[in-house]
Amino acid sequence: MCGIVGYVGPRKARPLLLAGLEKLEYRGYDSAGISVLDGDRIDAVRTVGNLSVLRSAIDGRERASGSAPGRAVAVAEQSGTGIGHTRWATHGRVTEENAHPHFDTTDSVHIVVNGIVENYIALKARLVQGGAVFTSETDAEVIAHLVAHHYDGDLVAAVRAAYAEMRGHYAFVAMTAHEPGLLVGARRECPLIVGQGDGEQFIASAIPAFLRETRRVQYMNDDEIVVLRPGGAHFLTPAGEPVERDVTDVDWDADTAEKQGYETFMLKEIHEQAGAVAETIGERAARGWGVDLGIVSPTTHAANPVNDALLRRARRIVIVACGTAYHAGLIGRYAIEQWARVPVEVDVASEYRYRNPVVGPDDLVIGISQSGETLDTLVAMETARERGATVLAVTNVMGAQITRVADGTLYTRAGLEVGVAATKTFVGQITAMYLLALRLAEVRGTMGRAELKPPISDLKRLPHMIAELLERVEAGVDMIAQTHHEAEFFLYLGRHIGLPVALEGALKLKEISYIATDAYAAGEMKHGPIALLDENTPVVVVATESPVRDKVISNMQEVRVRGARVIAVASEGDLEIAEHADEVIRVPRTDWMLAPLLAVIPLQLLAYGIARRRGLNVDQPRNLAKTVTVE
Repeated sequence: MCGIVGYVGPRKARPLLLAGLEKLEYRGYDSAGISVLDGDRIDAVRTVGNLSVLRSAIDGRERASGSAPGRAVAVAEQSGTGIGHTRWATHGRVTEENAHPHFDTTDSVHIVVNGIVENYIALKARLVQGGAVFTSETDAEVIAHLVAHHYDGDLVAAVRAAYAEMRGHYAFVAMTAHEPGLLVGARRECPLIVGQGDGEQFIASAIPAFLRETRRVQYMNDDEIVVLRPGGAHFLTPAGEPVERDVTDVDWDADTAEKQGYETFMLKEIHEQAGAVAETIGERAARGWGVDLGIVSPTTHAANPVNDALLRRARRIVIVACGTAYHAGLIGRYAIEQWARVPVEVDVASEYRYRNPVVGPDDLVIGISQSGETLDTLVAMETARERGATVLAVTNVMGAQITRVADGTLYTRAGLEVGVAATKTFVGQITAMYLLALRLAEVRGTMGRAELKPPISDLKRLPHMIAELLERVEAGVDMIAQTHHEAEFFLYLGRHIGLPVALEGALKLKEISYIATDAYAAGEMKHGPIALLDENTPVVVVATESPVRDKVISNMQEVRVRGARVIAVASEGDLEIAEHADEVIRVPRTDWMLAPLLAVIPLQLLAYGIARRRGLNVDQPRNLAKTVTVE
């Protein structure tokens, strides 16, 4: 997740860009930069760290240029054309060279990008043969060189030509020193919004970037190109055909702006899950028949690197985590054992740290933590490392403590999550575990290229499915929430891959609605929980397509015989489920192992709808904290 902002108009661009980036810093905060047209050249400033570091660098250069009479001005002051970016690294280390904006070999085309260019390897190879000199490790830089390659005095035509050659999901904005007062943006499955001012135009990843300057916005659709000049914005198809776009007046206060129009951060983050999955997959699945994890090694210790050799020889995998991350670990266990045929144990970190665990040099221990600061998980990982195991961290926060404890880190790329109840970070963790399972299968030879292609292809389609699912089921789930929001007890059931989904769904309901909720392996229901059922009990059953679907149906029948009302999450096209449920929420059909990424979303919405109807603060539920750094 990265933040983009651009400006064309009569005012100085630099302060407007910095102000816009401040409103987008939640989208990325490991590096930042701006490029501003300065006469016949483009001046760029890029830094590692948050925006305060960028501001200091710009202030320092201004002071230096002002103290040296006759010296060329180091930072542009007069130009009204510029772009800015705040980065959450998805490809390439956190370095100044990898920070945006990126530029071509001649430094005449600058770009800022959010997203992934899947075919950047092939494009880069061709451009290098043509003389392009790359200075970063990122896939994003290829766009600058590609636009420059096609540039012949017309930036719009160059962007259109580059867009036609690129695959992936991205939004980018380009500028050139040869055409002052012009920005050209393109969108494919990543947000880009235009702000219309009086004789000036803004473009950004999100409305808060320019809200204090204008409330008049124009929304870009996928597969569109926009041309911005001070006098207005013109929208085009990739073929160059004009597109009409209405201007919308947004009536947001500052708090609403931060939530991008959603009533709460939690709802906003539920709707960001397609992007979280897409970003976490990113270039890692670009080959189509294999996975490249991009595990980041620490600088402090490298005795036990997490590499292919380790993945091949590991005799066992142990996953330690807490809360929602523990549920992601359970899903990872099913995937790893199914695809890679490696035995997996999953432990609650707060219990593991106080055991005398049998773990050693042939084991891979995986610690999962959204924040990377969860104390119990950190101590569990340290315990395993002290006993000779290799330790891998899965986290969403660069530079967190977990990355210093681990021998390698696999980053999720969900962006900043404000709501205490995890949503998009959970799907990011699941995605990371799927990628790890597929890589294990690849290097251990349990799946060949032909076998790897279908699940990888299905995984790459999931962001689209998530977006469509949210649009289709939200209203229906809200009606179910209306029906059951006064219930005082819920039971959640699942089997096999559906069990962790049931556990996570129940946890969400507990966290934000304060309703007593239990979650059980459906086959265990008759060993106790069945005694709790009566006609006032809603029972939520995860009944997506799986090898144990028929067993789940049998459990649904047992529930209904006791008078309880069944709310089923089922795969599209499975008509039989409706015969055994009072309400059915359907999710797109996909590889059954990947179904949790879809099935959990209606359960998040159900918990959300119930909590809101009970008048509760879903972003800050009582007694809970986003990061648990104590026992």
